[in-house]
Amino acid sequence: MSEVARALTIAGSDSGGGAGIEADLKTFTALGVYGMAAVTSITAQNTCGVYSVYDVPAQMVTAQIDAVTEDIGVDAAKTGMLSNAEIVEGVCESIRRNQISRLVVDPVMIAKSGDALLQPDAIKTFITRMIPLAFLITPNIPEAEKLTGQKISTVSDVNPVIKHIADLGAKNVLLKGGHMGGKYAVDWLYDGENLTEFTAPRINTHNTHGTGCTLSAAITAFLAKGINLYDAVRSAKNYLTVAIRHSFDLGKGVGPLNHFWVFSELEEDR
Repeated sequence: MSEVARALTIAGSDSGGGAGIEADLKTFTALGVYGMAAVTSITAQNTCGVYSVYDVPAQMVTAQIDAVTEDIGVDAAKTGMLSNAEIVEGVCESIRRNQISRLVVDPVMIAKSGDALLQPDAIKTFITRMIPLAFLITPNIPEAEKLTGQKISTVSDVNPVIKHIADLGAKNVLLKGGHMGGKYAVDWLYDGENLTEFTAPRINTHNTHGTGCTLSAAITAFLAKGINLYDAVRSAKNYLTVAIRHSFDLGKGVGPLNHFWVFSELEEDR
């Protein structure tokens, strides 16, 4: 085991810096973890939308994963935007080959702006190949509906949907309930037997670009440190909540979180 925890993000690049590998690496740094990245796609993106996407060849994606794993090592990894079936297949093969067991799968399908980030013909490959490798999968409500074909309208719909996703092969499922509305933001963690709620006050802000990336990256960081899943999810949700609370206006659209609020508060205390 390395003296410093090592976390790898396998995801797309957001030129606007609010989501994707940029958000992941900021999160890793803020939480004291050494971050590495395997870039899957390059996006021309800002706070208003995604304007162009260039997918990195699958062979280059797997070469990046292999390079850092063989030399530096990986304590935990996460996936984000995988874009097409070839990249999904390549990443799965590399995850198996390098025996990365603490894998957080964020099923990035649609950007905050509504732009598609996973091609429709890649969804089946994602379900059959990627989900069974997940130590934890972190879908939001629209993603969970797309993965299962089931609607989530009320809390009573959570249990069957989350169990359906677990039946697809994921060891643990974290269903993010932010889209459900209400006074509190509630997420549900299912470990195959128990369903646990994680609740935080809902913050009234439109600056939520990169929340899914940030939460999954924070969980990955805590797992890389050897923290158990429940405490990793709880700590990650707390980190995200304060990052949203400290978010700021930037650009003309959906603004970013403040990933470095920890350091801001330290400065204020001086």
